[in-house]
Amino acid sequence: MKAARARPVDRRPRAAAPAKRAPARRKPSIVARAIEQLPVSRDTLRTAGNWTLGIGIGGAIVAGLVAMGLPQMIGLMIADGIGDAGFKVRNVEILNRQQVDSGYVYDIAMRQQARPMPLVDLEGTRAELMKMGWIADARVSRRLPDTLVVDIVERVPAAIWQYQHRLALIDKDGVVIGPVDDRAMPDLPVVVGPGANRRATQLAQLMTAAPSLKPLITAASWQGDRRWDIIFQSGEKLMLPEGEQEAAKALAFFAQEDRRAGMLGKGLVSIDLRDPSRMVARMSREPGSRIEAPAPPLSAKSVT
Repeated sequence: MKAARARPVDRRPRAAAPAKRAPARRKPSIVARAIEQLPVSRDTLRTAGNWTLGIGIGGAIVAGLVAMGLPQMIGLMIADGIGDAGFKVRNVEILNRQQVDSGYVYDIAMRQQARPMPLVDLEGTRAELMKMGWIADARVSRRLPDTLVVDIVERVPAAIWQYQHRLALIDKDGVVIGPVDDRAMPDLPVVVGPGANRRATQLAQLMTAAPSLKPLITAASWQGDRRWDIIFQSGEKLMLPEGEQEAAKALAFFAQEDRRAGMLGKGLVSIDLRDPSRMVARMSREPGSRIEAPAPPLSAKSVT
């Protein structure tokens, strides 16, 4: 029996197995690098993120409820409940009323009648009241359980404005208060002409230059949107120059001349002071006749 041959042994050196490559490290993102710089641990940030997500979800739910009108419905139900408990508008109290029609104020305020107090439209009621000429300002407030309080600030009449054959009361700012019955004219100066109402304050300042003439003036006519004609109770017309300072000097000069010579009530029709260098007077006894007299310059000395 033949012995088995031994297999030749391969003694050539074997090539080394290629070494396994280490997985390539991924470069951290910009966000990750920014987070690493924060003095807060990742666990804390993760917890905060969960809270933020929860708050965002909760806000979305609330927004959805608002869009569905549920808060308004709940508010209306609460207001109705308050109204059913007796907190409704049943009375109106008007404060500081002198000239304003109380019935008109009451009618506006009682448009909120029987409404629950929380639902009373205070601003809307005030806006309606402010449309009245006599009212300069108004404050509307609630007084529980059932009263609406209207506190009024009235305008103060400063003059009567005559324009387009109509008479109207105006305040110092020229705001029209209301019509005037010519059968019961108030004792106020009359301003005449387009735009004269907006000049009421200017006229009042002008009168301070000659306070002695103020009780004698019955009207002032605003001419050409640039100057005043003053009408006296005795019928004379005083024509003043343009410009506030020039008009004040001319008026003060005329007051001085009237004290010296008694020019009013002497039959003059008009006194023209539009030219500072002279005074031109027209007499009534001879139609068309004129008297011209030189007038001193209207300087500070001539009006003291």
